Amino acid sequence: MVKEPAVLVDRKLSRVKGVAWTSNYYAKWLILGVIIGVAAGASALAFYFALKLMEQLFLGLIVGASVPEPIGEGGSLESGFRATRYWLIPVSTALGGLLSGLIVYTWAPEAEGHGTDAAINAYHRLQGRIRRRVPLVKLVASAITIGSGGSAGREGPAAQLSAGIGSAIADLLKLTPDDRRIAVAVGIGAGVGSIFKAPIGGAILAAEVLYMRDIEAEVIFPALVASAVGYSIFGSVVGFTPIFGYYTGAFNPARLPLYAVLGVVDGLFAVLYVKTFYAIHDSFKRWRISNYAKPVVGGLLAGVIGLVAPQVLGTSYGWVNLAESERLSLFASPVLPSTALLVALPFLKVLATSFTIGSGGSGGVFAPGLVTGALVGLDVGLLFHYLLPSLVPDAASFVIVSMLALFGAAAKAPLAVMFMVVEMTGGYQLLPAAMIAVAIAYLVSGDNTIYRAQVPTRRDSPAHLGEYSVPVLMEIRVGDCELRRGPVVEVDESVDGAVNTMLQRRYTSLPVVNRDGEFVGVVHLLDVLGKRGAVSMYVKAVNSYVRPDSTLYDAWEVMSREGTTWVPVVKDGKLIGILTMESMRRAYDLWIRSIRTNAN
Repeated sequence: MVKEPAVLVDRKLSRVKGVAWTSNYYAKWLILGVIIGVAAGASALAFYFALKLMEQLFLGLIVGASVPEPIGEGGSLESGFRATRYWLIPVSTALGGLLSGLIVYTWAPEAEGHGTDAAINAYHRLQGRIRRRVPLVKLVASAITIGSGGSAGREGPAAQLSAGIGSAIADLLKLTPDDRRIAVAVGIGAGVGSIFKAPIGGAILAAEVLYMRDIEAEVIFPALVASAVGYSIFGSVVGFTPIFGYYTGAFNPARLPLYAVLGVVDGLFAVLYVKTFYAIHDSFKRWRISNYAKPVVGGLLAGVIGLVAPQVLGTSYGWVNLAESERLSLFASPVLPSTALLVALPFLKVLATSFTIGSGGSGGVFAPGLVTGALVGLDVGLLFHYLLPSLVPDAASFVIVSMLALFGAAAKAPLAVMFMVVEMTGGYQLLPAAMIAVAIAYLVSGDNTIYRAQVPTRRDSPAHLGEYSVPVLMEIRVGDCELRRGPVVEVDESVDGAVNTMLQRRYTSLPVVNRDGEFVGVVHLLDVLGKRGAVSMYVKAVNSYVRPDSTLYDAWEVMSREGTTWVPVVKDGKLIGILTMESMRRAYDLWIRSIRTNAN
């Protein structure tokens, strides 16, 4: 029998498995987009006011502090940081870490850290499933973390809130797994677009943030609808003024080479941000103390940094406006002289964010990246002003461009972040400068990304597994692939041990064996969270495994049916290893290279 070319098969699969681009599709997602948008706008408001309440309880009552607010939220360019009980800053941040850790690790451990990454992971690997309790836990824990002074952003919680609600709406309406994934992605964009008052950027983010070098086209239409609705609801209550006001400066083409230099600096700093964050994050993961204690330590360390530089506390949004307007007299520290403080602030913001969120605190990494970019832009802009005063009369444009260039590179979402920042500042005339800077920063930063759950392209996503080159998968055997030996759970192991293994290794399920190494079944994270006893009580006896002589297409079918990125490999009743999607991809690449070599 003559086999069909892979391209032809891909087209057939696209018609079967892909999106039916018809009027029915647009009508359906117009309605769903409105529903998700309403939920995103309402949840953004709930989180916004919960955060304001926590700021009053912690920074207000405990520390007696007032922090600068951004122009778009009623702030002033004349207000700096003031505190009557300055020395209590670490007490506030540590207490916030304690309460946040208690809430998260008691009711929803997956809500720790930055929420956008968890939502991306749900899209790729969990068929869009997010537990019902996660949005509420994320809202309360993040409001406490940030409101107590922890260095984190409110976009991550907003994204996970809206994504979780999108997942729940999909289940309520009995939508397909593909539709549930789209609803989660749309929720990410609508939540961020609402809380930042940046609907265009939020819509593009929904499609772009899922990948390092790709975009999810089918998400864009419903994301545009949802972001517009969410933005309208949120802005109707808190106002439509851009968060950081309106930039009134003019674009000067003669500065383009300087923006290119800024792009190089931002690309390098994006790498530093990512490397520092995950070095501290992984250190806390390896630290053998209670998960409940880790956010306390992280909060305490962030608070100590706040004693040196109070500009790092909370979201730091107000300091962006002060940087843009060069109100340098308000940038003060009880320890550092003003020049040293300005140079140190980008590094201190990265450290404070890494300790707050990397330790298990709840909050976003998006806004800290923007603030860090603004601080880097202030330093670079002041340097250029000193060297070229006639060409660079002020640093404002460099502050804005640096915000988007640094985090656009770190998040691997240059288009979304570029539009989002110009919406947040009204600096549309800076788009040419932004395009130059973010392109260079993206190039310099390489594959370093702040979102570990991202995958390079659609081809690498479990959500699209099976849409590419199925005939080749039918030719390759499981025995031709490299198998992992673990992680594996023994049937008499405790539930706590299994949960810790899955959370640390980012697995949502694991194979279970008996003492003789015989395959017993699979245990799922959602089945054992919060439970006690032995794993044997929660094992699902399944026949979903493959043998060494099975094809990779057989393995893909099992993965697709079970919603996992791995499959047990069993021979004579015993588990001999675990086949992962990454191992399948490597075997596929070797097969293709051998075909090309033989063809030449």
